[in-house]
Amino acid sequence: MFELNHKKAVITGGGSGIGRAIATLFARQGAQVHIVDISDAACADTVRDIADAGGVAHGHACDVTRQEAVHATFDAIGPIDILINNAGIAHIGKADNTPEQDFDRVMSVNVKGVYNCLHAAIPLLRENGGGAIVNMASVAAWVAVAERFAYSTAKGAVMAMTLSVAKDYLQDSIRCNSISPGRVHTPFVDGFLSKQYPGREAEMFERLSKTQPIGRMARPDEVAALALYLCSDAASFITGSDYPIDGGFITLNS
Repeated sequence: MFELNHKKAVITGGGSGIGRAIATLFARQGAQVHIVDISDAACADTVRDIADAGGVAHGHACDVTRQEAVHATFDAIGPIDILINNAGIAHIGKADNTPEQDFDRVMSVNVKGVYNCLHAAIPLLRENGGGAIVNMASVAAWVAVAERFAYSTAKGAVMAMTLSVAKDYLQDSIRCNSISPGRVHTPFVDGFLSKQYPGREAEMFERLSKTQPIGRMARPDEVAALALYLCSDAASFITGSDYPIDGGFITLNS
């Protein structure tokens, strides 16, 4: 039902975590996958895993904050059917203790990076007769999350960009939606816990898991399944929408 045969998909931040899960699933469903990541090694690992499973994947090392590099990468890829704007970074801090350089870095990756990829991809989607875009937003764009000032600001911008793109490119048969995950168990979470809570990783993992009303974090493959649906022909009537996948965090955590 959700096959992507003969589709060409670009997944930014596809070298790890949610992006890697999306790339792997899309390739399994028949897409030709192009992984864009700042790390050559991360690209290579995902490409190898997909190839070993019989899929088709290509890796492209690229810093999404640099528009010239983004355009060169997308031009090399050529006409596409799907863009997943997944590359992003996290940040912890309030408005009065977030250093300017940290704020600028979050905006550069999480907002400008999405803009740069949209700027490069939309002409390629239009050239190909349309397609689907999914931007990775966050529950932090919906509700107040403590000490996530810069991150929440950026993800709010991603949600607004989603609506704008959906409106502006209806006549080009380009659909644009976003996904708002709650906490997802990725390598980032494990690294954060080992750095901030050495020796207490299991305890803190359990505590973070219980902040989701459903009692656990999401798995990357669960987010990937939602992205697959939104990029498939089964979702051809859906555009300009955000889809929380949060274990009830937005509506049940009050």
